[in-house]
Amino acid sequence: MTKPRVFVTRSVLPEALDLLRTRCQVDVGPAEGLSGKALIDAVRGVDAVVATLQNLDSDVMEALAPTCKIISSYGVGYDHIPVAEATRLGIWVTHNPDAVTTDTADLAWALMLGVARKLRDGDMTVRNDETPWGVTIHMGLRVSGKTLGIVGSGRIALAVAKRAQGFNMRLSYTGRHRNEAFEAATGAQYLSKEELLASSDFVSLHIPLTDETRHYISTPELSLMRPHAILINTARGPVVDEEALVLALKEGRIAGAGLDVFEDEPHAHPALRTMNNVLMTPHRGVATIDSHVDMGESSAQKIFDALDGRLPQNCLNPQARKPSVV
Repeated sequence: MTKPRVFVTRSVLPEALDLLRTRCQVDVGPAEGLSGKALIDAVRGVDAVVATLQNLDSDVMEALAPTCKIISSYGVGYDHIPVAEATRLGIWVTHNPDAVTTDTADLAWALMLGVARKLRDGDMTVRNDETPWGVTIHMGLRVSGKTLGIVGSGRIALAVAKRAQGFNMRLSYTGRHRNEAFEAATGAQYLSKEELLASSDFVSLHIPLTDETRHYISTPELSLMRPHAILINTARGPVVDEEALVLALKEGRIAGAGLDVFEDEPHAHPALRTMNNVLMTPHRGVATIDSHVDMGESSAQKIFDALDGRLPQNCLNPQARKPSVV
């Protein structure tokens, strides 16, 4: 019997696809991804797609329509997948929110600690053999006991908040609505967006990218923050207005930023690349072997469910027509 065909849009760790290969023929795109006709040809006739931050345009979706049962986003984000169009074409779309929680929360904390304690500057001082090591060089901000404002109250926000408890931090959060379960688990206080920005020493963003959240942090919001405050973004790049952030950093309206995501990925704003008070990583929130294996196995199970005609977990459009069994 011919195995169902699955296309993975960009290369991932080979072991992340071991489970998928037990049942499916798996083809993998290059590290940089494909585009145009090459991508269309690659997806034509497949039964499923694992989408790894590869934008799927309308031509790609039309090529998928005759055979594809499911598009599984490899990570938690799915703004690279046109969910409404997939629904129209009868293709289920899923994502993997559980698989990315631990490692993204860890990276948010790494950025927070790195910016607060000026680890970039300290590392360069040692590497460049700069001496003497003056007592007052690279003075940072204490993290323990400070106030952490969390934007969002989902899985990653909860994981970040629980880590903050070990640092004896005061916790506040904001969002469209109160989340009583989040409050019970963390002791966090619900505040308005404005109140949170004005009262926090650290602000960590954990919200999806939507029309509503684009430039969620811009000039008015940065103007509310404390001069010693540090902004952390491991969510989506366009949630922060980078032009406004650059200006706020230059003018000293906030002290620093830790960024794993950017408005124009894979490029960061040129000015951000020159600033010592900015610590940046190239969208590496889930860059651990453990996380990639988890995401690969989670995507595989969702694809197996779809191939068997079952509604997969974390389906974003269950109203799409039920696919036939393969």
